[in-house]
Amino acid sequence: MNFISDISKKEFPQSEKVLAKLVRKPIIELIKRDNPDFDENCHLALSELNDYRERYISEFLQREVGQLDDLEKRVVQAMRDKSLVSGNPDEDEDTANLTLGQRVADKVADFGGSWTFIISFVIFLLVWIFINAFVFFNKGFDPYPFILLNLILSCVAALQAPVIMMSQNRQEEKDRSRAKNDYMVNLKSELEIRLLHEKLDHLILHQEQTLIEVQKVQIDMMNDILARVEKKED
Repeated sequence: MNFISDISKKEFPQSEKVLAKLVRKPIIELIKRDNPDFDENCHLALSELNDYRERYISEFLQREVGQLDDLEKRVVQAMRDKSLVSGNPDEDEDTANLTLGQRVADKVADFGGSWTFIISFVIFLLVWIFINAFVFFNKGFDPYPFILLNLILSCVAALQAPVIMMSQNRQEEKDRSRAKNDYMVNLKSELEIRLLHEKLDHLILHQEQTLIEVQKVQIDMMNDILARVEKKED
């Protein structure tokens, strides 16, 4: 069995029927802005009620925060689509759009901060010193005090400093992306909790109304029984 909504004038299943008097007043006021004739005696569908709840939250954000920025819009849209709002910044990053310097900085940061680099560099130094000191008896291409080796180490240190700064900038970009994800997750959680409270309030009011109706039916039944007993006594 279906019913016709007083908002859209469309048919909906009876299971989605919601009494207007069970809806919270802020939502009712929002509905009346679009439908001035809507009052507590009207009915609407649960899907329509959820749409107005989302509009109410959006307007609440506009009042509290001002203009909705891109992050809040993404959160509200994710709630409507029932999709995830967060992701892994490391996986979501488009490596094709990275510049050569960014890719080099990432690779150098990964390799330069590993034990592989430390062990490899120590082995290189030992081999360099061993060849010049013991193989060529300090008469090779870089005799003691290894001036060429010191020059190479100075060049590596000079190049390594700006590369490290670039890698730090890249890490800060990823941290900002993670912070945005955390903000959107927290915002969506707060909005979901608000919606959950709305739904719980609706369920509680609906149950109270149902219990009242059941009690009225029971009272009517008792009155009928009492009336029959009185008739039999007469």
